[in-house]
Amino acid sequence: MTPRERVPLAPRTTLAVGGPARWFVEAHDEEAVLEAHTWAKARGIPLRVLGGGSNLVIADEGVDALVVKVDLRGVHPREVDGTVELTAAAGEPWDDLVRRAVEQGWAGLECLSGIPGLVGATPIQNVGAYGQEVSDTVSEVRALDTREGRIVSLAGGDCGFAYRDSRFKSGEPRRWVVLSVRYRLRPGGPPTLRYADVEKHLEDRRLAAPTLADVRASVLAIRRAKSMVLDDPRDPNRRSCGSFFTNPIVTTAELAEIDRRVGERAMPRWPQPDGRVKLSAAWLIERAGFTRGHRHGVVGLSTRHALAIVCHEGARARDVLDFARHLQAAVVDRCGARLSLEPVVWDQASR
Repeated sequence: MTPRERVPLAPRTTLAVGGPARWFVEAHDEEAVLEAHTWAKARGIPLRVLGGGSNLVIADEGVDALVVKVDLRGVHPREVDGTVELTAAAGEPWDDLVRRAVEQGWAGLECLSGIPGLVGATPIQNVGAYGQEVSDTVSEVRALDTREGRIVSLAGGDCGFAYRDSRFKSGEPRRWVVLSVRYRLRPGGPPTLRYADVEKHLEDRRLAAPTLADVRASVLAIRRAKSMVLDDPRDPNRRSCGSFFTNPIVTTAELAEIDRRVGERAMPRWPQPDGRVKLSAAWLIERAGFTRGHRHGVVGLSTRHALAIVCHEGARARDVLDFARHLQAAVVDRCGARLSLEPVVWDQASR
């Protein structure tokens, strides 16, 4: 394996900012991933894994590591006990997989339509939207355990899934390189309808008994209206990671303080099974005084969604992160709530 040096990474991310990789290699099979790990470990060099680049902020200085672009491909369905187990390699485009499942009549992924990125990122982030999360369907994750230097298979229940989180993200970050994911889907099953926006869109289309394809179409339409489908080069909001913050989940005591400071009982809230309450990060940002389309120099909020930070001409990674910190501080000051970043940040400090 001969990695290339000083390879630009900005063109490989949806934000299109950030510096180069000190070393870079593309991996088209599991053997290449193992070789990259061996190469980096022998030299004491950090290993970083690059997928679709849609949930990543890379520092302007770049990253002093071996960056592996995972490009493993392949999709393999099989019927098991009345279900379909759909195994997809980490480098498969996510929305292509969702479209295939919907076209085949396999329920379980339809509300996750239009999300950018690759299959490998879905269990790391526990990707979710409009009433579904991949943790609902993930039955197995095949990954390289960089601590042990071997490939292992983890059952879905061993992945430590939580809201936009997993064992791979915060439990043991950088230990795992996802190689493939298996999803257990329901052939002929009904679509998931748990989200008010989707239900309303379907009602507006006068669809009383929507199919999987109907739900997918509504989800795509809703996401596109928010500039959350990053497939239009003419969209001024396209240089984005989508949602830049996760919705905060707070205790009842924290909620009481936020309610006191906000002074508005109409604040959106969703009780959680553990007794805590999920709040709307977008609502809090707007309540703190930032409207959609707000500009802060060369970065700003999307004109269509307050959760998306958008890069404009001349933007750098430091501009994005400075603006994110500005939003976080304003929300704490105005509302007493703390927002956490959803994207991963690569910088020298995270070596």
